[in-house]
Amino acid sequence: MTTQPDPPPFVPLAIAVLTVSDTRTPADDRSGNTLVERLEAAGHRLAARDIVTDDVEAIRARVAGWIADPAVDVVITTGGTGFTGRDVTPEAVEPLFEKRMEGFSTVFHMVSFKKIGTSTLQSRATAGVANSTYVFCLPGSPGACRDGWDEILVHQLDIRHKPCNFVEILPRLDEHLKRGKLRAPA
Repeated sequence: MTTQPDPPPFVPLAIAVLTVSDTRTPADDRSGNTLVERLEAAGHRLAARDIVTDDVEAIRARVAGWIADPAVDVVITTGGTGFTGRDVTPEAVEPLFEKRMEGFSTVFHMVSFKKIGTSTLQSRATAGVANSTYVFCLPGSPGACRDGWDEILVHQLDIRHKPCNFVEILPRLDEHLKRGKLRAPA
């Protein structure tokens, strides 16, 4: 009889939460509260939290500050991923990505489709890696934040999740920095 190795101990991550909204305040930020409650219940630590308006420069500056901070492992944004003129989170954040995480959007839409059907098409949820930091951009509804956390992030941000997870490769995200800049294909 073969015995399974003990799972590795849980590794708490430092997660920053950014709400993107022209109307939310700390008193009524239900989506941000949803994410904070869930990440803390999972054993992670809230590294920082803020609310910025739907403005490309404001969003980019806040996310860039967090990804520059070695004490922040993950950034999760909520809001600004739709199609209205004010929805600019992907435009603000994606230029910061060194690597896009195409599968996140796909899996988010699969989860969302089960709950809201074809209305999931109205989301431009996105994710990537920037300066050895994971960045996830979720829609602004509490339901979308629950779906993104409960169905995807809670698992991928847990080193005990098998067959693989984001935590176990976190120490290797900066390998390209150790070898020099990424080279453009010839």
